Amino acid sequence: MPSTLTESLPEADEQRLRDRIQQIPIMDQMGFEVRTLTEGYCKGYLPRRKGYDGIFESLHGGLLMSLADTMACFAVLTTTGPDKPMATTDMNIRFLAPCLTGAVCEAKIIKVGKTMAPVQVDIFDENGKQVAVAQVNYILLNK
Repeated sequence: MPSTLTESLPEADEQRLRDRIQQIPIMDQMGFEVRTLTEGYCKGYLPRRKGYDGIFESLHGGLLMSLADTMACFAVLTTTGPDKPMATTDMNIRFLAPCLTGAVCEAKIIKVGKTMAPVQVDIFDENGKQVAVAQVNYILLNK
């Protein structure tokens, strides 16, 4: 599976972001893991649990969308800092194959503008087969 890594974050900035991420309830509830954080990039993971299956005994598509949205947000936070308020404005996902294992998610910022930040997301199974592609857009808010 391809991986696009960019500049490393300063250690203190990465730790602040990881500390913030640990406070987000869905991380623990869903078992999401953040594996890599670099400038404009986040790689994460969702384990496959039987309780996460949809009707066809594969990882439920809605959970893959949640994974994409969550990791895309973290990719944006690598450039804005962990406390920047933002909201998802829209997202789309194309499912390419059933995910029969845990899911590996790679989110890479396309561009951070003054108010919008679109993110490209690729999701793979544990064998490296691409199972989905998504784009998530965020509006950057003022406090």
